[in-house]
Amino acid sequence: MAAAPLRAVDGVSLEVRRGRTLGIVGESGCGKSTLARMMVGLLPPTSGSIKLDGSSVEELERKDRQALHRKVQMVFQDPLGSLNPRKTVRAILEAPLKALHGMGQRARRERVAELMGLVSLRAEFTERYPHEFSGGQAQRIGIARALAANPELIILDEPVSALDVSVQAQVLSLLADLQARLDLTFVFISHDLAVVETIADEVVVMYLGRIVERGSREEIFADPRHEYTRLLLSSVPGKHRAQAHA
Repeated sequence: MAAAPLRAVDGVSLEVRRGRTLGIVGESGCGKSTLARMMVGLLPPTSGSIKLDGSSVEELERKDRQALHRKVQMVFQDPLGSLNPRKTVRAILEAPLKALHGMGQRARRERVAELMGLVSLRAEFTERYPHEFSGGQAQRIGIARALAANPELIILDEPVSALDVSVQAQVLSLLADLQARLDLTFVFISHDLAVVETIADEVVVMYLGRIVERGSREEIFADPRHEYTRLLLSSVPGKHRAQAHA
């Protein structure tokens, strides 16, 4: 007898309010990153479709890739690995400004300086290469690259999991500040519930490619309903441990 096909993501529907953060949590292999890559057109679904504001991601990717990339951008888990090692920071940041918005050279230079300021990096760093930066600095560049597209939605796929705890806090603070200043909309993907609790307004819990629970941050952390959510919370140090076993 043939085995049933394994679905990394199965029947997932998400809604994110403008200017808010939706956290998607679950253990490694639950389908979080697969979903993220499908949302930005990096991975086609084997069945069904991915829609953003009613538009098919697959169709946009095929017919108007630039329109898709103006709509949604992604910040990756590996900050250094996601940056082209042969390009300077200026070239990395100017690429979407030219390709997606048709900016001229002078406008690009001005916008790059503005982007560097937004992520609290010195303007002279634009002439350096990715390998010259720490992981936290490289992730700031990745965030600036996403901002360059001026997207409606930014997907953050485990954006702080590769960073030291102190640097994690700095990047999370930066994201919160940028969201408040620019009215950004985030989908924040993480296996770390403690991190998600600090940044998310709404939370979705995924297990084996499916959503098993969703609700406000307060609802999920104060009164988890699904057994899997309670199991995840039991691994969080401190106040959630007693609730998870209640």
